[in-house]
Amino acid sequence: MHDTDLAWLIGGPQGSGLDTSAQGFARAVVQMGLRVVANSERHSNIMGEHSYQRLRLASEDRYSLLDRVNVLVALDDDTLIGDPDDEFGSYPGHLSEVVPGGVAIYDTGGRFKPAQAGRDDITLVGMPYMELLREALAPLGRESEANRLRIMTNVVAVAGSIFALGGDIDAYLLGIRAEFSGRRAALADVNVRAAEVGYDFVAREMGRSPFDLKALANEAKRSHPGSHPLFMRGMNACAIGKLKAGLQIQTYYPISPATDENVFLEGQQRDYDLLVVQCEDEIAAIQMAVGAANGGARASTSTSGPGFALMVEGIAYASMIEAPGPVIMLWQRGGPSTGLPTRQDQSDLRFVLHPAQGDFPHIVVAPADHQQIFDDAFEAFNWADRYQMPVVVMLDKYQVDLSLTIDEIRQENLVIDRGARFHTNGQANGESADYLRFAFTPEGISPRSFPGEAGGVFWSTSDEHDQRGHITEDAENRIRMMDKRMGKLDLAAREIPSGRKLSIYGPKDPDLTLVGYGSVTGIVLDAMDALADQGGPSIGFVQVRLMRPFPVQEVTEALSGANRLALIEGSFSGNLAGLIREHTGIHIPQKLLKYDGRPFSEEELVEAITQALAGNEARIHVSHRSG
Repeated sequence: MHDTDLAWLIGGPQGSGLDTSAQGFARAVVQMGLRVVANSERHSNIMGEHSYQRLRLASEDRYSLLDRVNVLVALDDDTLIGDPDDEFGSYPGHLSEVVPGGVAIYDTGGRFKPAQAGRDDITLVGMPYMELLREALAPLGRESEANRLRIMTNVVAVAGSIFALGGDIDAYLLGIRAEFSGRRAALADVNVRAAEVGYDFVAREMGRSPFDLKALANEAKRSHPGSHPLFMRGMNACAIGKLKAGLQIQTYYPISPATDENVFLEGQQRDYDLLVVQCEDEIAAIQMAVGAANGGARASTSTSGPGFALMVEGIAYASMIEAPGPVIMLWQRGGPSTGLPTRQDQSDLRFVLHPAQGDFPHIVVAPADHQQIFDDAFEAFNWADRYQMPVVVMLDKYQVDLSLTIDEIRQENLVIDRGARFHTNGQANGESADYLRFAFTPEGISPRSFPGEAGGVFWSTSDEHDQRGHITEDAENRIRMMDKRMGKLDLAAREIPSGRKLSIYGPKDPDLTLVGYGSVTGIVLDAMDALADQGGPSIGFVQVRLMRPFPVQEVTEALSGANRLALIEGSFSGNLAGLIREHTGIHIPQKLLKYDGRPFSEEELVEAITQALAGNEARIHVSHRSG
């Protein structure tokens, strides 16, 4: 394992300011120079149930979380020992995850007593959260406001955890000052004082920390000299890619975990030529996006599995009328039905490949890291315009919330391609001025007009149609139109570069070749490094990125001759293995599967790889059952 990395976890009731507290801590450690991975696990109710955030602090770039915890910050008793009223006792609390020699910070005003921990190999630091908040407020003459400002106890606890990690408080205080500036400066003073009181209390209680966050930060600075990193969520990388592509209309109906992207884009409308519309349902969202795309706008909608299920007729309609889009961001979550609304899953692959009736073309791409998410969000609009079909970008809940320290999002060579256009000078790519929107052409792409162009009037219908767009059931026309529409997938397969179809990592002839897609990519890379550090088996990884049209030749070449093959996927079925066998005939005999609604951790994956190599189990179920 990467033994020098530190892991921090804060847990508490949903709606208690947990995310804000974690973000403040994250800003501080990023400011110190650390490379950070952060992810939140939210319960799907609005208030009360247990939620938490994990952060991994390292000197080098990481992409996965750790199950182990060095410092635990408990904002309630459930974070420590679980819910005693849970009939089935499914969640045991996070105390068991704290490493020997680790630290757990808790509120002495709660029900928890140290004897309940059942551990003598960790340091329990009881903090009287409310008393310390009153102590912080007293010099400011605001002690009577303690109950109203109760949420500031989070600041007291977080500041204390910084000492427990072996860090200093300066970066945290600077972050507070930056957050509460201008008219909110008075709040900065209160929060700074609360932080100082919390930090000093833990310093007195512990004397010294078992960890050295400052040394880890100094190592990170030596590894990345002159770096001024970004701390970015995957959701932001996606939205920024769309804005750079010239997104003009975004439609949506609120649904987890896609809502965050939509809300972020709503905040950009004034700065970009952008309209974001919250529709009455997902059916309206897809139809509005299809209409906008067919009218010449760069249009998109973002949703999750249940919403995508309502969009299928609109997607098929867009394919039939050869609309240049829309681009659909599908943020996967746990199913079926409402399933796990705020949890991780990768089970929608087969559904996304075949969402509607009949044979119709659409492109499906599944990026992995923030750079790929940005690139594919941008390029999806070019593909939609170039090939005149809907494009689905498959993402997932982990990618929504995954915050990473990155040096940059590369944006060189961004070229907008609007595809074949009808021109008002009487000629359109060899066509006459008697415009035929669905003209048969050698390449299979019919030049399209934008609304208002002289001579560019056309008809659109969900029925089969002739070159002008009028309904017909003529057999010969049907054959030619089907060949034309489906042939565009072959054209896309020839033109899309191999680098956007798949990526290969690791040595040339590894002991085990893992295959996967999307968010598992970074986790696999971390596990590969960890195994290499231990002198363990050599691991290769093939990330399949383009799902439709499927890169048959590239995948066949990448997997043929492998010593051993195993799939990694956050699903019950291991959809990608079946897709690969369908297209290439290659059988992947082992599957490392996780379907508990949480992302793979580095430890889980290292353990699963070791288990796979030790035997021939067809299915290895991965779960450490975190809360």
